[in-house]
Amino acid sequence: FTQRGFIHQCSDMENLDKEAAAHKLVAYVGYDCTAPSLHVGHLLSIMMLHWLQATQSGRPITLMGGGTTRVGDPSGKDETRQLRSIEEIEANKQALKGVFARLLTFGDGARDAIMLDNADWLAPLNYIEFLRDVGRHFSVNRMLTMDSAKLRLDREQELSFIEFNYMLLQAYDYVELARRYGCNLQMGGSDQWGNIVTGIDLGRRMGVKHHLFALTCPLLTTSSGAKMGKTASGAVWLNEAQLSPYDYWQYWRNTEDADVERFLKLFTLMPMDEIERLSALQGSEINEAKKILATEATALIHGREKAETAAATAKKTFEQGQLSAGLPTVEVPRADLNKGLG
Repeated sequence: FTQRGFIHQCSDMENLDKEAAAHKLVAYVGYDCTAPSLHVGHLLSIMMLHWLQATQSGRPITLMGGGTTRVGDPSGKDETRQLRSIEEIEANKQALKGVFARLLTFGDGARDAIMLDNADWLAPLNYIEFLRDVGRHFSVNRMLTMDSAKLRLDREQELSFIEFNYMLLQAYDYVELARRYGCNLQMGGSDQWGNIVTGIDLGRRMGVKHHLFALTCPLLTTSSGAKMGKTASGAVWLNEAQLSPYDYWQYWRNTEDADVERFLKLFTLMPMDEIERLSALQGSEINEAKKILATEATALIHGREKAETAAATAKKTFEQGQLSAGLPTVEVPRADLNKGLG
């Protein structure tokens, strides 16, 4: 994790290393079902789960937010999220599942990944009992210091009561996973740090006996300061229905020179010595490293065949000056074309 640049903060690195060395980690990351696809911003945490399993450090859990999505995470948001229907949340959840199978091995074995839905324990909660059993352990004073609340209030932007409850639900998720599956590590982006350590504290207060850990990855920006995974046309989606493999390949091909080494470490499975060789390329040769980055990153999400097809399409189009059948197309009615010409 450290060598590839995944770690931003950790609650107790020394003891976490010991648990990993003993293959005793059960780690989870939560994914709310706000859209029918995850985007590149989510890929960092999925890669962390992948390496946890690949190095046999522990068992990964992908937690689908069938329950928390009904509330909405205020972290990093300037305004209240739009509330979605239960039917929309369920449809999104089903659409999200495919990407995890590309990077994780699911099954019943001790190291196999498992996929869960927090609606299983959040939806049946009795509100009064939840306030008595869980809510009493939270200080509103401390909650107001968390970035998810503080930044919104400092900018005098509305923070709804339903959003304010989100950190209680995320903390309770950690407790439930610790009790049911022996989970001892929650991972996520750096904007989730406050919510994760709150879950550790709640676990202690509610009688979880084993040591709980928090580990966050950096929220990535490009070298020019742009938010990772955002383009002029919108988010860089992981599902093919939202973004074609060719456009996904092009996103990585257009990586800034200064970001090539970092992205090869984070978003490919290439060995470190090969990454170091590619990162040493200078001048126009760095474009070859970018093509390899694009192909390897695309192969992870869309498969090797579609990645190589995208690479070949780009070569024909931009290097050989040919029109390729693999280029994305848009159908425009002739009537609309005539309007435009007029």
